[in-house]
Amino acid sequence: MKTITILSGKGGAGKSTLTASLSVMLALDNKIVAVDCDADAPNLALVLGLEEKNFDTWESLTTGEKIQFSPEKCKTLKFCPKCQGLKKCVDVCNYSAITWNDEKDLPEINELLCVGCGACQLACPTGAFELKKVENARIGVGKTQYGFPIVSGQLKIGESGSGKVVNALRVKASEIAENIQADYMILDAAAGIGCPVIASVRGSDYIILVTEPTPVAFGDLKRAIKLIDHFNIPCGAVINRCGINRDFANHLQDYFQENQIPLLGMIPYDIRFVKALINLKPAVVYEPNFKMIFEDIMNNCLLDMQETP
Repeated sequence: MKTITILSGKGGAGKSTLTASLSVMLALDNKIVAVDCDADAPNLALVLGLEEKNFDTWESLTTGEKIQFSPEKCKTLKFCPKCQGLKKCVDVCNYSAITWNDEKDLPEINELLCVGCGACQLACPTGAFELKKVENARIGVGKTQYGFPIVSGQLKIGESGSGKVVNALRVKASEIAENIQADYMILDAAAGIGCPVIASVRGSDYIILVTEPTPVAFGDLKRAIKLIDHFNIPCGAVINRCGINRDFANHLQDYFQENQIPLLGMIPYDIRFVKALINLKPAVVYEPNFKMIFEDIMNNCLLDMQETP
């Protein structure tokens, strides 16, 4: 099985639109599994017409940690000779998750701000803080109307650990892929180059970079390319909405040529892509005339994967 990850760096560049249509095209002649690796704001299933209530299963994840506070161990500043009134836990928290309650003479934790870094646990001389596993997300598995399964994750409000959630998503997707003997797993990465994106990229066989002809998108794209280079993964590029700035689109083509990044295809700016999203349909399903565009991208991708050692 080969793993293809769709990456852009910039949010809103067209990752989910491209992933949905490529998944539909790939599924015509192959067994595939689609994975939405944006656990903070998943939307690939919606683009494929699958709402949350229509998923077959949802299971809880405990990949995150939160600080638990013991008032008994802390006591108070007045009677704690080890702390000696320094309020180390408050000072060491870079996320302002710990404040001091003067009335109770004890620290208080804001769970929505706590990221489970454990700094307060290290700083507290009495051991009043302890990291414990918490249920921070869930994984859903559903079957799209286009004949392939999708795996999606959702972080709970205020929880952290999206990189670990993506790891769990890939494990679940790999189990499903093995059961159905899938040919391809296609991953829709999150925006940026942080932990969830790194968890999506590593171990991939091929990366499809999608960008748009704007300086902002180009800047984020170059950062994404540095990430790919770090993992030494072959990649190709797609220019989305190429018609909004022809001159900059030409600049992007020159950049890809100079850096030996194959241009897999160009997607025009067309209001029908927006209408496809509104109607919760992949672009190739909403407008059959788009089929040739995504078919060329798919074929160029598969050909480059074969030619890349």
